[in-house]
Amino acid sequence: MKAELFDLVETLGEGTVLPSERELAERFSVSRVTLRQAVSELVLEGKLIRRQGSGTFVAPPKLVQPLSLVSYTEGMRRQGVEPTRTVITLEELSADDGLARDLMLEPGDPVVHLERVLLADDERIGLESTYLSSRRFPDLMDKLDPAGSLYACLTERLGVRFAEAEERVETVLATPREALLIGTNPALPMLLLHRVSYDVEGHPIERARSLYRGDRFSFVARLHADR
Repeated sequence: MKAELFDLVETLGEGTVLPSERELAERFSVSRVTLRQAVSELVLEGKLIRRQGSGTFVAPPKLVQPLSLVSYTEGMRRQGVEPTRTVITLEELSADDGLARDLMLEPGDPVVHLERVLLADDERIGLESTYLSSRRFPDLMDKLDPAGSLYACLTERLGVRFAEAEERVETVLATPREALLIGTNPALPMLLLHRVSYDVEGHPIERARSLYRGDRFSFVARLHADR
């Protein structure tokens, strides 16, 4: 049933509303329960999108971000998508033990915390929290446009040179707060990235936690054989 429904979805154009449940059940000679299960699985896989009060639609292709030292802004614009951000939190706080270790600070040292909802063509697709040393970047809160590119601010205004990053990707479910901010169903799988970026001298620049909608986002990496 799912394969047959997927074949139908592939023939429909992006944004096309799916025929009614009754029509599809009759077309494929299955029960509505079986049909709903197939639709739910395709929603989880990002092939279909449910819109409250409007119906179920064929989803656009997933956005693809490279696993590399490319900013969110650059990655989106390469795909012809306009990235924007909504600021949730901009504050200074004290580093706990884990954050201090990752940023090579002492526990209790001041850090800047920036939390933003990530949008692509005005569609909410993720939530990002970034931490940076306040002592290393004392002018950051004055020079940063919180709705703009953090990487652009660091490189163009503060003279930072990114050299490498350690990144870990896993699949999680969003918390109720995260799902509300991103505007997604808490039952949908999310892609979670943990990253610590370093400069050319090996000093940590930032620690970031980025949560992306699994139905709208994917990641790609280019691998090379050891020589």
